[in-house]
Amino acid sequence: QVQLVESGGGLVQAGGSLRLSCAASGRTFNVYVMGWFRQAPGKEREFVAAISRSGGSTNYADSVKGRFTISRDNAENTVYLQMSSLKPEDTAVYYCAANPGRLLPVKDGYAYWGQGTQVTVSS
Repeated sequence: QVQLVESGGGLVQAGGSLRLSCAASGRTFNVYVMGWFRQAPGKEREFVAAISRSGGSTNYADSVKGRFTISRDNAENTVYLQMSSLKPEDTAVYYCAANPGRLLPVKDGYAYWGQGTQVTVSS
């Protein structure tokens, strides 16, 4: 069991940067693969990035490669999403999720979800 709370969303100009945080409660944070997803108005939820339990492996959606970086600090029970070169198309509610599996899936296995944080990128 793990509870997740996202923070760091807001309004930024195109080309700007934003860092999202996801704080997890629970003593077993380091056994979870962690992922970030987003959902824009009128669109389905989509995968953004995932990171392995140790932080040694990552997986990114093609749309954010080279611009976003996922990281984690297991000592602080926190996963981050550093977002740079933001585009209006990045506007969405961003969610973090925890996966008790071993792989870095883009869809299945995420059992726990945060409440989401809004990211709005203006032109």
